[in-house]
Amino acid sequence: MHMADALLAPAVAATMYVASGTTAGISIHKLKRDDEPQKLPTMAVTAALVFAGQMINYTIPGTGSSGHMCGGMLLSALLGPQAGFLSMIVILAIQCLFFADGGLMALGANIWNMAFYGCFVGYYLIWRPIIRSNWFGTGKGAMRARIIAASIIGCVVTLQLGAFSVVLETSRPRRGPDHRRGADLCVRIPSRAAARH
Repeated sequence: MHMADALLAPAVAATMYVASGTTAGISIHKLKRDDEPQKLPTMAVTAALVFAGQMINYTIPGTGSSGHMCGGMLLSALLGPQAGFLSMIVILAIQCLFFADGGLMALGANIWNMAFYGCFVGYYLIWRPIIRSNWFGTGKGAMRARIIAASIIGCVVTLQLGAFSVVLETSRPRRGPDHRRGADLCVRIPSRAAARH
């Protein structure tokens, strides 16, 4: 889901920078207010773990693309949503600047798609309610089952939200005579290629 700069309109990129930057500012304010300096080494170690995990790409058959784990849910479960979000920002910025995973203009959108949903939506709407529920009863085995259920449901839902956001961020309304010609060309070329085989 690391988007390149060419996929985003400048207005969309700016909007996503504002959204991600505002969320980062609120997260920093909350962490300062909580005043837990002992959390910083844990943030650094878990961010390094997630960074290493996110550098391993898996080929998605038939698509010509690849995917990797997204550590927002893991970080928010271990650190809390605000610390997890800030850790993901550091990870995504390093991947963007040093490993060319996504463009600098698209960094705000990439942060939103991969960090916001996992850290905030996944934590507040999925992880915390399931962990605090009475699913599977009580006891050690029940807690383990809740952790597994919250992890699987949270990862699937938040990755789908991120993917849907990519669709919304990259779809631009087309206007003018070139739009019609381009749409016809996209339909005609694949159908002619299919007719030849």
